[in-house]
Amino acid sequence: MTDIAVGRALISVSDKRGLTPFAESLIDNGVDIVSSGGTASHLEEAGIPVTRVEDVTGAPEMLGGRVKTLHPRIHGGILADLGKDDHRQDLIDLGIDTFQLVVSNLYPFEDTIADGADHATAIENIDIGGPTLIRAAAKNHAWVTVVVSPDRYHDVIEAISAGGTTAEFRAELAREAFFRTARYDAAIVNWLHGNDGRDKLVLPLETKASLRYGENPHQQAALYATADTDGWWARSNQLQGKAMSFNNYADADAAWRLVNDLPGTSVAILKHMTACGAARAGTMSEAFARAWECDPISAFGGVIACNGELDGSTARAVSEHFVEVVIAPSISEEARAILAQKKSLRVLIAPAPSDSDLDIRTVDDGFLVQARDSVTVGTGGWESMTREPSGRELEDLEMAWIVAAHTKSNAIVLVKDGAAIGVGAGDQSRVGAAEHALVKAGGRAKGAVCASDAFFPFRDGPDTLAAAGVTAIIEPGGSKRDDEVIESANEYGVALVFTRERHFRH
Repeated sequence: MTDIAVGRALISVSDKRGLTPFAESLIDNGVDIVSSGGTASHLEEAGIPVTRVEDVTGAPEMLGGRVKTLHPRIHGGILADLGKDDHRQDLIDLGIDTFQLVVSNLYPFEDTIADGADHATAIENIDIGGPTLIRAAAKNHAWVTVVVSPDRYHDVIEAISAGGTTAEFRAELAREAFFRTARYDAAIVNWLHGNDGRDKLVLPLETKASLRYGENPHQQAALYATADTDGWWARSNQLQGKAMSFNNYADADAAWRLVNDLPGTSVAILKHMTACGAARAGTMSEAFARAWECDPISAFGGVIACNGELDGSTARAVSEHFVEVVIAPSISEEARAILAQKKSLRVLIAPAPSDSDLDIRTVDDGFLVQARDSVTVGTGGWESMTREPSGRELEDLEMAWIVAAHTKSNAIVLVKDGAAIGVGAGDQSRVGAAEHALVKAGGRAKGAVCASDAFFPFRDGPDTLAAAGVTAIIEPGGSKRDDEVIESANEYGVALVFTRERHFRH
């Protein structure tokens, strides 16, 4: 199909950014403008000649503006398939002129509910005429150009000035238009269901980052999110290094979430989304050194996350090792200059993770959706089942509990003096996870504390830990054999704390 020249445009917009110069350019290109309501008034005040919709339809706006463009003289001019003789004849018989361009964006429903509007105000900001115009024009993109964003005004004017819009360009704009109405309806559906449980959940996802490949080179991949995402990665600044990969994003997100749950001046080191080091200290460089000591072999090629400024001394220590990603809330100029020597190292400066409560995972052609897990420490729900832990033990138990909650089940985490010294993760048995954590810790296990993300089903786990010198254990409790676990702790003089809350991470 040849390019289609634009002679007549319908404009009805809520977002009036760039509208006046856009309309002026249309007039300069010989385009007649039909407009409604506030849009028409806006253009008239700017001195731009406009035909009002009611002058085309012969019907005034009604119902407080709810009905303006819903009329055969408007939609007939948009939906006519000019390749069909009967459509052309209907236009002639009814005296309807066609539109070659429809420019419409929608009442700001998303912004309205984000601002906490009441129910009646939100309902009134559900657009009806706008989506109808957009969908009609997008359906008939063989003959009509549809524009839903001011960001496209320049491209449209360029096409019109060059003689008309191409079929490819119209199809591209139609895809954008249908996605916009889908996203708009999704916001309405999710809002209506928000207070009554989510038996319906619509997520209009768009590509936010193209990735070279997925977990492996033969897998296609991209990073998707909703248009209004508040994810930390969307607001972060990558200062240097290669583009982020699928695995980099997954590991960085896991590391960033963990370190932001830890006390101030902490460092977490993750590999394959599992902690292989975590520590708190008086300085960031000391915290990094102690976190690295947990498992230097596993930390190789990992992700380092700091919950305070990345300073020069920490950067020097980091630069001595091979790591893929470093992430922090801020960085000193000295640290930036030091890490700049590591050309491939990805350095991200990021805000704290968002408060989004959705955790979504896939099963075969389906999705598992749950509220995101959150971990709390020092709550009134914790109960000492044997002796009370000492102050030092309690501090270490709190840290171990946080790290365990961020570690793949079955998880056992050993902490000593504010630093993880052994992490057993993803094991099929809990005693196996304990044994792996103790292997990592070696002789450091003596005097350490332990966190288990779920209860011990048998006393073999606590027996193994206590025999290695672990002095305190924190776990949810709830096993049929809790009495045996408590008996084990009493026999070894181990402080045993039940949280009454588990943190499985599959």
